[in-house]
This record gives sequence, C-alpha cells and structure tokens, in this order.
Amino acid sequence: MSLSSNTQIGLLAGLLLAIAGIVGGFGGFVLALILGALGLAVGRWLDGELDLSELSERSGLSGRGRDKVR
Repeated sequence: MSLSSNTQIGLLAGLLLAIAGIVGGFGGFVLALILGALGLAVGRWLDGELDLSELSERSGLSGRGRDKVR
C-alpha cells in the first residue's frame, strides 16, 4: 500500500494551485499549472513511464514514416 492515494495527491495539487491563484493571481495560477505539468512529464520520463521518442514519431517530428502511402 502506498503512502498516498491518487485522491490525496489530487487534493494536495488542487490546494497548492488554489494557494498559487490566491497569492499570485491568475498569472501565478497558470505558471503553477505549467510548471506542475512540466514536473509531471519529467518525473514520468525519469520513471520510464514516458517515451519521448514515441511522442516525436506520432507528431511527425522524427522524420520517420515519410515513405508511407497516404
């Protein structure tokens, strides 16, 4: 059993975003949201749960798949 459930983590994230919104206004809220999403992506990448090469292949940024028939 983990120390925190997803519900508790979601509640904590919501409370932190609310504090950022109160203290920093809308700009602080948006900045906290963007930095939180970036931190989540980095954490998932470090845990091996996010494969950036797969994302670039899907977006067409890798140059692979150009020889496919459309």
